[in-house]
Amino acid sequence: MMYRVSHDTTYDYGQSVSISHHMLHLLPRAGGSQVCHRTALYVSPTPTVCNNSVDYFGNRVVFLTVQVPHQKLVIRSKSVIEVVPPATPAPLATPPWEEVRDGLFADRSAHGIDALQYRFESPFTVAEADLPGFAAQSFAPGRPVLDAALDLTGRIFREFKYDSTATTVSTPVDAVFKGRRGVCQDFAHLEIAALRSIGIPARYVSGYLLTYPPPGQVKLVGSDASHAWLSIWVPGHGWIDLDPTNNLLPSVEHITIGWGRDYGDVSPINGVIIGGGAHDIKVAVDVRPVEAVTAAQEVETEAAIIEFPKRGASEREIGLI
Repeated sequence: MMYRVSHDTTYDYGQSVSISHHMLHLLPRAGGSQVCHRTALYVSPTPTVCNNSVDYFGNRVVFLTVQVPHQKLVIRSKSVIEVVPPATPAPLATPPWEEVRDGLFADRSAHGIDALQYRFESPFTVAEADLPGFAAQSFAPGRPVLDAALDLTGRIFREFKYDSTATTVSTPVDAVFKGRRGVCQDFAHLEIAALRSIGIPARYVSGYLLTYPPPGQVKLVGSDASHAWLSIWVPGHGWIDLDPTNNLLPSVEHITIGWGRDYGDVSPINGVIIGGGAHDIKVAVDVRPVEAVTAAQEVETEAAIIEFPKRGASEREIGLI
């Protein structure tokens, strides 16, 4: 499945901002079941400094500085991305979860060492609740790890209510567990925390999800949103995605931006500003199959500060690898 994805973020400041620094995780990852055919980043006002690199987790990250006074900042990313179905094993054919837990510290391979870092608590997954007891309801002795994880995913889907007003970006896992409400970020953090509490490596995944309008209605441009899910480590099969918000194994309708220990490692935009006062933030995300894109939408009138592949340049020349 081929998609055109746009992610627009607009900051309107009550007072002039004299200087601002920002770190962006808005360029999609490539590899595995995902191919990034084109990515472009647009920023207004034009940044004085713009550097792009790869972070510790292998995500594309952009650092920029705007040094001209401004009361509005617009950041837009646009991508053409192809997603193919991932190779997912039969849940009952995966190893017992205790074998995954116990073999983790003995695995000296590069993949095993990488997985080990996702076994421990991180800032957004610290909890005092009885998460081992919560997880144990799904992880019976000897149960195959993916079968047990899918059961846990389903329980979160059924026992917790999606409520966009119940939490904020800083709501701790304990509050989500107690209140039984939250959004995709909360449910991902909760399941990650529960899995890590019993020794199963789990990482946070940030991206987008293709959504559909209500029957009989037209899909509105910008009506989609960022999404979050998680992956678990299954020896012999690699990382397998789980989406507790929708109770499914992500496939061609999930588009990955990046991953890390939790939201803090892959938040779309972080920054520091001088001035600004009170401000409003508007975010519009649009995910559409390429077949629905008209020729007019292919034309850009602005100059991208980062473009991959850049005309006449290789990835290495523009610093994206």
